[in-house]
Amino acid sequence: MAFRAFYALPVDNFATDTGQHTNAVYGFTTMLLTMIRQQKPTHVVVAFDLDTPTFRSEEYTEYKAGRSKTPEEFHGQINLIIKVMEAMNIPTVSVDGYEADDIVATFAALAEQSGWDTRVVSGDRDAFQLITDRTLVLYPKKGVSDIPPMDAAAIEEKYGVRPERYPDLAALVGETADNLPGVPGVGPKTAAKWINLYGTVEEVLAHAEEIKGKAGQSLRDHAEDVRRNRRLNHLLRDMELPVSLEATELRHPDHEQVEELFDALQFNTVRQRLFDTLAERLGGEPEAAPVEATPEFTVLTADADGATGLQDFLAQHAVNLMGVHVVLDGPAILPKRKIPAPGDYGVALGAALVAEDAAVYVDLAGGPGQGSEGTQHDAGPGPILAAYLAEAGHPKAVYDLKAVAKSLKATGHRTGLGQDVALAGVVDDVLLSAYLIQPDRRGYGLDALVQTHLQSTLEMEADPTQAGDQLELDLEDPGSAFEEALVQARAAAGVRAAWMVRRLSEQFQPELISRGAQQLLVDLEVPLASVMVDMELAGIAVDRPVLDGLFDDFTERMEAAQESAWASVAEANGGEKVNLGSPKQLQTLLFEKLDMPKTRKTKTGYSTDVESLTDLLNQTQHPFLENLMLHRDATKLRQTVEGLRDTVAADGRIHTTYSQTAAATGRLSSLHPNLQNIPVRTEAGRRIRDVFVVGAGYSTLLTADYSQIEMRIMAHLSEDEALIQAFRDGEDLHRFVGAQVFGVAPEDVSSEMRAKVKAMSYGLAYGLSSFGLSKQLQIPVDEARGLMKGYFDRFGAVRDYLKEVVAQARKDGYTATIKGRRRYLPDLNSDNRQLRDMAERAALNAPIQGSAADIIKQAMLDVQLALDEQGLGTRMLLQVHDELILEVPDGELEAATAVLQDKMGHAAELSVPLDVNVGAGRSWHDAAH
Repeated sequence: MAFRAFYALPVDNFATDTGQHTNAVYGFTTMLLTMIRQQKPTHVVVAFDLDTPTFRSEEYTEYKAGRSKTPEEFHGQINLIIKVMEAMNIPTVSVDGYEADDIVATFAALAEQSGWDTRVVSGDRDAFQLITDRTLVLYPKKGVSDIPPMDAAAIEEKYGVRPERYPDLAALVGETADNLPGVPGVGPKTAAKWINLYGTVEEVLAHAEEIKGKAGQSLRDHAEDVRRNRRLNHLLRDMELPVSLEATELRHPDHEQVEELFDALQFNTVRQRLFDTLAERLGGEPEAAPVEATPEFTVLTADADGATGLQDFLAQHAVNLMGVHVVLDGPAILPKRKIPAPGDYGVALGAALVAEDAAVYVDLAGGPGQGSEGTQHDAGPGPILAAYLAEAGHPKAVYDLKAVAKSLKATGHRTGLGQDVALAGVVDDVLLSAYLIQPDRRGYGLDALVQTHLQSTLEMEADPTQAGDQLELDLEDPGSAFEEALVQARAAAGVRAAWMVRRLSEQFQPELISRGAQQLLVDLEVPLASVMVDMELAGIAVDRPVLDGLFDDFTERMEAAQESAWASVAEANGGEKVNLGSPKQLQTLLFEKLDMPKTRKTKTGYSTDVESLTDLLNQTQHPFLENLMLHRDATKLRQTVEGLRDTVAADGRIHTTYSQTAAATGRLSSLHPNLQNIPVRTEAGRRIRDVFVVGAGYSTLLTADYSQIEMRIMAHLSEDEALIQAFRDGEDLHRFVGAQVFGVAPEDVSSEMRAKVKAMSYGLAYGLSSFGLSKQLQIPVDEARGLMKGYFDRFGAVRDYLKEVVAQARKDGYTATIKGRRRYLPDLNSDNRQLRDMAERAALNAPIQGSAADIIKQAMLDVQLALDEQGLGTRMLLQVHDELILEVPDGELEAATAVLQDKMGHAAELSVPLDVNVGAGRSWHDAAH
């Protein structure tokens, strides 16, 4: 069935980021879920063959010989299917010396003895012999979706014999898939006639002399082959099995194991189908692991009684860990939003506070505690809640600290909480904890974390307007039951979320400690989230006229390149204007009408990606290709500028949103818009950076970044004395390395030599092979191999480190940064070479890139602390990889520069100095250094 799934689904459409193909896993899993939904079984078991010899192959060495080689893409998928079955709590059975068919036959016999009905799902026709009144076979006719049940009547209609006689028919006719040759010249109809006339194979052979003509002689000549075939296709029904019939009872899946495995497989839609199918079949969640009921809660309204109630609650519970959930009226991030509106941060409608056995919900949506203009009244609980949220001594657990703190700070004046509401005392953000525990997870939604780690559901509130007729009757009354139901529903959902946050926090703490991540959470990630709140709210100013001019310029470039491209092939294309964004039209033009050399073959034709077209341009120098590449570049730049234009807020600034959980290495990601993908060293990139300028009330932008930080980390981790000394002496690293590798004086290292060693130095940290280096530098593989040998001959400690880091990761199961951030890489021990190679490259990359991420994060914290301590008005606006951008008011440039150089330069204690480059100017480009 796994093979059928592999061939039924396109292999190119199912692969993880690490390169593991998953089409067989996906097809097998979905097929099984379909079977469970349609057949409604109470018990399920899956049998697999082993690679070891069986009693059949020992008797007949040619058994199943001649089968085509297993496709490379299929490797590793059986083990992954077994892991999926384990996560679903479905037993898998294999027995040395026997086939899966024998296991299935024995289970079917046991089930029939117990009076059960059985469905055998198999792609092997030998299973037809198992069909009885109680056992049917589901045999796939097309792919893995068309699987009709085969009963005795269906077998007799198709093959002309009863199911118990099918093995006799197969013995006479032969089975190509098993390499069992039958009687030459005898087909199914003849075999069926003999069987119906005489009975079993032995009875047919006993009457062989009565069968006339060539068929009869052929039968007599191949009698032993027929007997052998019948012995081999007989399925055993009395094996000793390692799993009892009762142990195959269908159970609820292991939610955490399914989530973790499906994250790795990058299965998104099928996971919910799995949960839904099994919940539907088994009647909801398992009762063995119930989640405690949400504590009873009190709704505190915006009046004097609400204030008193909150005071009493906090007096009793504030010193203990509190689960805090703020209910917002909208998302904190609007994906792909156009120009943001003031309410985009989400106004707080209420806040749920949950202690160990008590809870309150503070309603902030209105009432006497808030005036008509949003001014707060002292009578309500708002000021008390604001003071509690800002108290660092009161421990709190939240979900997504940055989003909540950002909303409170931006809109607190509209909720009765007051201006510039702070959120302090956060000892756990379960979003960040989940990320540190499992950095490769696909998503960290609170509902998903609750389902995975607590085997429960978040149960967000239902729409109270759909609660029944009794509410609809009161809708005309503003103080109706409808309004009360709305608050109650919101309160129940908020308290439920806060309770789950607290439960998750308690569960995550031992895991964080066991993984060495507790300090990273408390000392780095949580404080950083608070720092980024102010950065995101501040945004960065843009020069709108310059931005609009860039858009127009790139549009003109795009259109001009398009016209030139069309003109260059007008004759060959019959005057038609090819769509430059259509791979299909490009394939027709390039490889049929222009008859260019074929590129890499893909499932949709010959490749028209950038790499393929660049190679094609180098071969042909055709002007169409040159203009096509120009058009693609201009289109990409235009899209970048368009994205920036669409996200300029009403204050004339762009407010990007940072994610701490998007990259497994620990690097921050910039979203809506992404400010980290702006080209650095191109003329177009410089023009785009010139759009970002100092805002009103400030005099200059100040930028600072690290020089060659990843190579400095490499020197530190490898302890290579030559590299360390070069950095300590302030050498030009790449010139120094070039001199060593090429055996010339530093002053004789040419720019070409320097470029080659630079590419190699950085490439080694990412697992670059000699083939990859040759491709990158466009040099012969032998030259690339010689470059790498020369490098390692002179920097042996680097070579030893690169070998050691992979070996240690394979032993430990993870890599670690200088600060102890771990990345778990189970594929290091995979049987799949492609998967293992990718894991090895990740093992080389993660400690270096992750350490660089940790260092810049620590620098951000230290810079912000120093700015606060010195009472400076300078503020941090952006972090782009290894660079920080600050906005400086008059009179503070010297002090702010000193803070940047000092704190960035001392963000980590390495064996080499951290070199910081600083620049200042009106725009981001002007401040380049």
